[in-house]
Amino acid sequence: MMNAAAATCNVIIITDPTGQSPNGAAAGSMSYDSNMFESTFINSPVDKFAILSGGADTSGSSTVVNDTPRLQMIVEAINDLKSGANAETAASIANSFSGQRLVIGGPTIGAAIAGTSGNWLIEVSNDGTITITPTTGEIGVLPPGTKGAVLHLLHTPGNPQPDNTTAVGLAASEMIGEQIRDGYPATQILANTFKLVAEQSGEQFGGGGINLDSGISTEDTFTPSELNQTGFPMDQPFEKVDPISGWGITFPDADSYTTSPIDNNPLTTVYAYQAMENYITVGANNASVSTYGTDDPGIIGTTESVVESSVNEHGFDATQIASDINKAISSGLLVGVSPVEPDDIHIETYTKQVGVYYTPLANGRTAPVWNLPISSSLLESIGNLQTAIGLIMVVLVIFRSTLISSFSRRRKKL
Repeated sequence: MMNAAAATCNVIIITDPTGQSPNGAAAGSMSYDSNMFESTFINSPVDKFAILSGGADTSGSSTVVNDTPRLQMIVEAINDLKSGANAETAASIANSFSGQRLVIGGPTIGAAIAGTSGNWLIEVSNDGTITITPTTGEIGVLPPGTKGAVLHLLHTPGNPQPDNTTAVGLAASEMIGEQIRDGYPATQILANTFKLVAEQSGEQFGGGGINLDSGISTEDTFTPSELNQTGFPMDQPFEKVDPISGWGITFPDADSYTTSPIDNNPLTTVYAYQAMENYITVGANNASVSTYGTDDPGIIGTTESVVESSVNEHGFDATQIASDINKAISSGLLVGVSPVEPDDIHIETYTKQVGVYYTPLANGRTAPVWNLPISSSLLESIGNLQTAIGLIMVVLVIFRSTLISSFSRRRKKL
């Protein structure tokens, strides 16, 4: 039997409400509770929104937590967002469900938090003024076009630390507001928030985070691997990494290493909140590009440039990378390879590696086959047929000329 999960720390941070920055919006959740793979977040990389939920319905005589209302609430919120609703409209659905909570947001739709208690709204104006509002009992709204954040923090029953979540929630809100004002990217602020909350309140287990602009998620990196277990503590050492080669190894295996087996460099200990930041943050020129299917140095170099430019502008998005590569093929910047599909782009977001799998053009072509509504084999058949007909027509023309000349001579004789 699986225990129900409810994230007790939810946060959405928006530092660039225009949606232009690849690190301008982030969301994440963690808890002292178990089974956090069940209640981390739901996100849409296409529509760029996240839904973080929590709460429990124990209404009625039963003491068993009923998860059905939460699922119904989430489905309604998704449908609203897919229909073009903003964060406030979608989050307000929580008020129709007993004991439930919704934290919803995205780069351009704003953010909102509704339901239960322990909710905070952080707004940062263009002049740097920070406004922090506890929103328990009402919906907290960060309007579209506004920098800020929404935060939920409650104490999990069984957490051995004293319930200090009100004080920690205020401290986290103040830090978030100050770092937004000072220009920190949303992904870094999310990591710093996880560190503060985990260390000071004990609501520490992943969970995980997501870059809402670039669609990069920690996925199951920090969630529990077995039922009814807690995830990885976000304030604890997670791995050791060689900062030069990038080689790394997670704990507990990392205890056996002090230097990299690749180049003997000393290893650096990376905490889970730092690993999360590294995992979801898009940086300038940090994509490692590998090209397969061709050894042409021109194609390899051009592909690397195209992919790096795409990643810097749009993040690690396979569909966008494929589109940018195909534009380069169409324009003649890349020659000798066929257009690619998103499935031809392999991305390892944690190590920021991109593999591009090309299919070389047949018969040494330098340009793709035309995308015509009939098959190339039929065209070749028609071409061969036309050649044959052309030869026959030439013979007929010559024969016709001969006939005409012969007929003219015969008339003169008559």
